[in-house]
Amino acid sequence: MSKSAVLISAPAQSRAADYLELAKPRLNLLVVATTAAAFCLGARGAVELDILLHLIVGTALVAAGASAFNMLLERDVDALMRRTQNRPLPAGRLGILEAGAFATAISAMGLVQLALFVNALAAGIALATHVSYVLVYTPLKLRTSLATVVGAVPGALPALIGWAAATNSLSGEGWLLFAIVFLWQMPHFLAIAWLCRDEYARAGFVMLPVVEPDGRSTARQTVAYAAALLPVSLTPALAGLSGPVYFVTALVLSTLFLWLSLRFARHRTRLEARRLFLGSIVYLPLLCGVLVLDGLL
Repeated sequence: MSKSAVLISAPAQSRAADYLELAKPRLNLLVVATTAAAFCLGARGAVELDILLHLIVGTALVAAGASAFNMLLERDVDALMRRTQNRPLPAGRLGILEAGAFATAISAMGLVQLALFVNALAAGIALATHVSYVLVYTPLKLRTSLATVVGAVPGALPALIGWAAATNSLSGEGWLLFAIVFLWQMPHFLAIAWLCRDEYARAGFVMLPVVEPDGRSTARQTVAYAAALLPVSLTPALAGLSGPVYFVTALVLSTLFLWLSLRFARHRTRLEARRLFLGSIVYLPLLCGVLVLDGLL
């Protein structure tokens, strides 16, 4: 390769990396995995791989588009936090029009793919997820600590996207999956908010650990949601979506998750918050994995 070709390709690779960062692929990996797990459960063993592929790609594009719009709307506050100030928009590597066009294009592509190759219901829920995340949750973060609860709704809707893709319905089993993801998110996000509370305060985000620095309300809510998650996580076995292996696994995992929440509530230290956060990112993939495997066997 010539020296000039290297000089040309380096900026192109850098810009591609910036666009990829707008899409938050690591964050959205769990969104896609949750959607795929719900689809497999709804299909009850008769998984159509072509539809699953379209579902995964379409959901990934919609989630990436929502993330890009989120970065676009929060570019000014991102510039105030150390962990986000080097993102493409606050750092000036991408412009507003570029980011907006990218976010619009991939969002539209994902919604069209879901509508044409999966079904209209799944596409409709994906649209509702996108709109509620970008136009409701994102601006609320600067206005009220209840934004975390509001944001848990679009965070849990991918479970319904997957269920609707498989069943073309919003039956009760799909709402059980939604409830599990919704309840799981609250301790997860409250742990993050506690770890990042100083930066959130600097940026003006009205998170619960910011408005109540002693952490008592944060601790109570963390334990309350983890306690509610324990019985709800067992309901798929009672509803016939899975068997005893999942029931025992869910009981053990949810009990450990509650224990981590109680430790955080008691001590309210960065160490305990980090342990809760790490436990949360292990909990959901394990739970969904066993749920799908036990449900298909």
